Formats: sequence, C-alpha cells, structure tokens
Amino acid sequence: MLKGATGVDLVVIGLGYVGLPLVREACRAGLRVAGLDRDARVVAGLKAGLSHIDDVSPAEIEEMLEAGFVPSLQEDVLDGARTVVICVPTPLSPEGGPDLTAVRGAADTVSRHLEPGMLVVLESTTYPGTTEEVVRPILETSGLAAGEEFHLAFSPERIDPGNPVYGVRNTPKIVGGLTAACASAAAAFYGKFVEQVVQAKGTREAEMAKLLENTYRHVNIALVNEMAVFCNELGIDLWDAIDCAATKPFGFQAFRPGPGVGGHCIPIDPNYLSYKVRSLGYPFRFVELAQEINDRMPRYVAERAQLLLNREGRALKGAKVLLLGVTYKADIADQRESPARPVARRLARLGADLSFHDPFVESWDVDGTAVPNAGEDLRAALEAADLAIVLADHAAYDAATLTRHAPLLFDTRGRTRNAPADTVELL
Repeated sequence: MLKGATGVDLVVIGLGYVGLPLVREACRAGLRVAGLDRDARVVAGLKAGLSHIDDVSPAEIEEMLEAGFVPSLQEDVLDGARTVVICVPTPLSPEGGPDLTAVRGAADTVSRHLEPGMLVVLESTTYPGTTEEVVRPILETSGLAAGEEFHLAFSPERIDPGNPVYGVRNTPKIVGGLTAACASAAAAFYGKFVEQVVQAKGTREAEMAKLLENTYRHVNIALVNEMAVFCNELGIDLWDAIDCAATKPFGFQAFRPGPGVGGHCIPIDPNYLSYKVRSLGYPFRFVELAQEINDRMPRYVAERAQLLLNREGRALKGAKVLLLGVTYKADIADQRESPARPVARRLARLGADLSFHDPFVESWDVDGTAVPNAGEDLRAALEAADLAIVLADHAAYDAATLTRHAPLLFDTRGRTRNAPADTVELL
C-alpha cells in the first residue's frame, strides 16, 4: 500500500520558466517547497532574492524564501519528498526529436531518492510515450514499481510568458496518470493550488494534448504567414481581412502574421510529434510544411526590407537599419528562438548597418557579433535610421511615435495597421 513521505511537500527539478512559477504557487498554497537545479548561478541568485525570468519578480522570490522555499544544487533535497515535479528543458536533438538528456538525468536523480508513496510528475514537453517508456524504467531501477509503490504522472506545462491574465493558478491543469490511482494522486496535488484540474485518460493522452495545442498554433500561424506573402503581391491588406473575419462569432479564431515564430513551444514542440509520427514510417506533412513556411519568414522579411529601400532609391548595403524588438514576443525579455536573429543575420549578410532598440534587452548579439544598442531614446533612434523594422510588438512601440519619427518603417507586427502612412509598410 502506498504511504506518504516525511520530507518537504514538493521538490521541483528545473527552476526556469516552468518550474519557478510552479514553486511560487505551491508556496502561496502553504506547501513546503524545495527546488533542485544544476546551474549554480540560478541557485545563488534565488537564494539572494533575485529572479532570472520575466514572470516571477524579485519581491515574489523574497516571499517564496520567507515561506520556506529552499533552492539547492544538492540532490539530497529529494530525501523524504512527498511529490517531485520534473520541469527540465527538452531541446531538439540532431534527429529532430526531443533531446531527453535532462529528463533522463532528472529521472535518474529521483530514482536514487525514490521512496514508497512518492508522486513523480513529468512536466517537460516531449513525445507521447516518454513518461511510460523512458521515465518509468529509470525510476524503477530503484526497485520500486510504478503505480504500485509510487505514483507516476505527466502534466503538460501551459506557461505563457508575459501573460498578465493567465498563470499557473487559473489555467486548467491537465494530468495523465500511469494508473487511475496515479491520476488521482496528481489531481489531488495540483488541486491544492490550481483552480481546475482536468484528468486525461492516461500519460500518452496528456503528452499528446500539449503537442496538439502547439501544433494547432504552429499550422495556423504558417497559414497566415503564407497568406501575407501572396496578399502583398495581390495588393490585399491581410491585416484588415483578418480583422473582418474575426467579427464572425463562431468557427474562426484570428491568427496574425509575423517575422517568424519564437519561444520554446511553437517552433520546437510540433517537431516532437513529427518525430514520433516519422517513427511509424510516414511523414507528418502538416507540421513539416508549417515548419518550412515559418522558417522562411525571416528571409522574406529581409527581402521585403530590401525592396522597400529600393523603392525609396536606397540600397540595403550600407543603409542604417534599426530593429525594433529582439525578443520573441511582446513586453518580455525572453529571446528564446526569436525570429529577430535570423532576420538580423540575413540583413547583415546583405550589408545593412544594423542597430537595435528593445526596452527589455540591454545587449544583443547575432552569432557572437554584438549588434549596437541604439539607446533608450526611441524617437532619436527612429529618426537616425534609414529603415526601422518592427519585429516585436512591445507596448512602447505606439503607432503615433513610429509613424511620426521613422523616415521609413516596415511593420511586421501590425502595430501601425490602424494608422497608415506613406512611409509605412505592413508585412
């Protein structure tokens, strides 16, 4: 019979964009929480009350520490834990699937401290079957049987960095257990600090749900990105067409084009599903086509910039090009997989004199080469540029300022779509 442990209520392995918000909510619910991370700088920073992610403030770190949160580099924090949640990265492997090195390492660490009654949950995004086929065997090297002597579940993270409305507490939490008892244990755990818990049929269904969510966004973004290319040729304002279509109260969700896709989820996660499908002997054509379309958008943005300058009688080579926003989404500092880098890379190869402005980023480089920061004065930066390109739709980039001070503006995010000017071109 399963029995409870006597240590902390929760240990979170991986104190990044997923793990740290989870720690915060668990602490707020009164749970005794420890965190395990292999990055000494991260652990030292947290102990000093510093935050390394956008969604958790230093003040919140202090509150977590006051509530008893213990960040650590030592795996003995796992001793006696009632619940362990694994939130480690799963980047792409050279084969195109998830690199499970960190997941395997975390599972191996847990196995050395696994006790009867412990609940182990994997939150790292991966392909269906990982929890049962990869994590379970590693944990069972402890001599304990999953579903009989300890609980095992998968619960996909649903973190949206910078979202002011939805966080861990009010975003429905999916849990899939190895057994019905495992699912009940995971649901009971998350129910302590999440408003709604949704039980999937099993671990594979929970793993699939995460990939379905992100693949849905991936292919729809690709759809409007491809439309942006041919609508420009046809002289159609796609932004206006999308706004019109969005007035339909059923059967349509608005997606808008951009310079590419960024963050960990959209450009990375659908590849996990494609990788799994390819293992069955056939391609996942929707995902692969979406990847092709979205991957070529930075090159298209650079080509459009070149054509725009040509139209004004300027060559791109030697032109002062200001990149506005180098993060992957609005109003955060997160640069993971930002399309700004491939855009800058292409422009630099074509001879552009690059600089950047971003209220959330002090220094920025592309392939090890520093790109000059244009300074905090947005108006002066705009006026000094031959061409400004909006790559991230930060709130600081209001339409009036952009249209008034940029001699020539290429807006890939639609910031100025309701304030057209002769010197502005939309993607």
